Amino acid sequence: MSKVKAVIFDCDGVMFESRQANLAYYNQILEKFSHPAVHPDQVERAHLCHTASSPVVLKTLLGEENLAAALTFASGLDYREFIPYMTQEPQLIDVLKELEKQYSLAVATNRGYSIKAILAHFDLLDYFATVVTCHDVAAPKPAPDMLLLAAEKLSVSLDQCLFVGDSILDRQAADSAGMPFVGYGGAQPGELNIDRHLELLDHL
Repeated sequence: MSKVKAVIFDCDGVMFESRQANLAYYNQILEKFSHPAVHPDQVERAHLCHTASSPVVLKTLLGEENLAAALTFASGLDYREFIPYMTQEPQLIDVLKELEKQYSLAVATNRGYSIKAILAHFDLLDYFATVVTCHDVAAPKPAPDMLLLAAEKLSVSLDQCLFVGDSILDRQAADSAGMPFVGYGGAQPGELNIDRHLELLDHL
């Protein structure tokens, strides 16, 4: 891994445990449209809320006919009220402090505007040279657009980046971009696999 110059992180499931926050957010939108809430034991629907971009989630849950209205309502919500439901992954801050000494760091997430408020809340924003969201590209993950843009903003080649993710969408995006993938938490295997953030330092 001697040629690595940048590390790009997914947000949900990698930097933060955010399932409770995401369900609370989407369920508030669903309630507005008199739609049943998504419960944690509804595995596929709950996972969708945790990994996909808001347009994809809302189109799936509410249908194309309600998408525009749902996105308009969602734009008026302040995600900061859901941040207290989130917890930072263990060892993350220690790893970021070490990585920033030698590598450029970025975030590539299917989240939208909420990500910068989240990073600011946890005092992490200054660690990242760039943050790429679903609003910055034509297509969210699993398309490679976010990773391509992040690498471009960091001025590094794709094979000089590592993308740390936990979902099939992350893996597909990395594969499509030709970027080495680090599978975090065991849910999605990669060229490297780590269960704890500190393990990343052993490979760099």
